[in-house]
Amino acid sequence: MTDLALGVRRAALGMRVLAVVLGAALVALAAQVSIPLPGTPVPMTLQPMAVLLVGGLLGPRFGALSMILYLAMGAAGLPVFTPTVPLVGIARLFGPTGGYLLAYPVAAYAVGALLTPGHRPGVSRTALAVLAGLVLIHLGGLAQLAILTGNLSAAARFGTWPFLLGDLLKLALLVPVLMQLTPTIRARL
Repeated sequence: MTDLALGVRRAALGMRVLAVVLGAALVALAAQVSIPLPGTPVPMTLQPMAVLLVGGLLGPRFGALSMILYLAMGAAGLPVFTPTVPLVGIARLFGPTGGYLLAYPVAAYAVGALLTPGHRPGVSRTALAVLAGLVLIHLGGLAQLAILTGNLSAAARFGTWPFLLGDLLKLALLVPVLMQLTPTIRARL
């Protein structure tokens, strides 16, 4: 009986570790889709969408752990960050996109926490979770850019305003996906 319970726990642990690693890999893959925008040091990427997806699917703890793993991989110099920003390794966390990156674990945690496990989340709750995650990512980016530029207005011009339309699209795409997949994925973790 104890051997069976131990085997089940090991399998569950293995599934959770795999989910955390796959979440980090998904964000790393999404980072490679990068479009430099004129007038801003911040490129448009699929990273925020992947972060919110990982947080929603894996839940608060495993979503945040996945993003911490992603940041550790990038800080160690692995090519997981967006290639269009010239800083490498840990220096990236202190550059113009560092605030966004450092906000990823917090955003993933928030999305995961707002999506109640155990039942299919509704449209309003899911949209609120995604919106909260986007706001947290933007606040991180805005804070870092404000420090680097010394000007909150310039920081918003570089790192918030150019991305609002894309964020609405991300919200529209993520809500139905999270509503459909969250209960199934969370049940397996």
